[in-house]
Amino acid sequence: MVSEIDVRERTADECREQIREDLRDIPTGETVTIVAHHDVEAALYQYQIKRGETLDWQYENAGPEVWEIRVSKSERAGGGTALTEFDVREMPPRKRHSVLLETFELLDPEEGFVLVNDHDPKPLYHELRSTRGDIFEWEYTNRDSQEWTVEIRKTDEGEVEDDDEVQAKFDVREIPKQERHPTIHHRYGNLEDGNAMEITAPHEPRPLHREFRQRYGQSFSWEVRDKEPGRCRVRITKGGQSSTDDEAPSQSTDESMDVTEELDVRDLPPAQRHQQIFEAYEQLQSGEAFVLVNDHDPKPLYHQFEAETGSEFRWEYRQQEPGEFRVLIGKADVIENDSSTSETTKAPF
Repeated sequence: MVSEIDVRERTADECREQIREDLRDIPTGETVTIVAHHDVEAALYQYQIKRGETLDWQYENAGPEVWEIRVSKSERAGGGTALTEFDVREMPPRKRHSVLLETFELLDPEEGFVLVNDHDPKPLYHELRSTRGDIFEWEYTNRDSQEWTVEIRKTDEGEVEDDDEVQAKFDVREIPKQERHPTIHHRYGNLEDGNAMEITAPHEPRPLHREFRQRYGQSFSWEVRDKEPGRCRVRITKGGQSSTDDEAPSQSTDESMDVTEELDVRDLPPAQRHQQIFEAYEQLQSGEAFVLVNDHDPKPLYHQFEAETGSEFRWEYRQQEPGEFRVLIGKADVIENDSSTSETTKAPF
């Protein structure tokens, strides 16, 4: 029986695979020591989620150069039917989203986990929705100020069979109206050139089509696949030209914006950061902005802002360095009678 799993010479993917393979052979009640150059706790959670088994672990050495973790298997309560908890409250905030997205990618349809966080993980919801489409279920089971729990399950929805060109497919009738356009634009921005997404809407989404022409010009194709009362299916194919949504979120900021303050949230607990940021945004007047200073890329926050705010929202990276990210967040002056703006704002879809 294996008594030590040494993954110090492995890549991240190889490390996860070796841990998964070797832990399968460990009998219940037995213990093994994992030796690595980095913390492998995420891999242990992922093993539990995928295998439906319960692990107990204790750190013998917690880095920074060598990590040693004693791991044992124990009997799973409830007959092994409950979803595994993935508690990220002790994980550095800058690592949480990447680890959770990686974990989601490992799931097969109908598999899932219970996310435990110290604040509302709604930004993760928006990022999953905008980058993965409508292929998961999200259900809050606790909304305590210090402990939020959400059941996340991958589903078969959004999968397109026998069509390699379609990367995403979802029914936007199930998405709140104020979140529909941001979701579609972000999903489109993550398509590879030549691939497509399909959306099902309650009617032909002509306002969205006009919005696409304004934003992307001739770099996409739009095809109504079928149409009937209460349902219209549209395929949008991305062309070969690049667009502003292909990269990480960025928006041009009006140079005349008045910067009111610098908001440094690096010393705040993660549970308080988003509240402080949104409160600062609410206090802005048109034409004003503040500079957010964070210890990791706040890209998930961008997804939440775009889903919950209007066309006045502006976001511009000012600095992107390890440990210090600066982003200008502001409210632009919006012309009330601008025809393009009013079409988008008043669109029923």
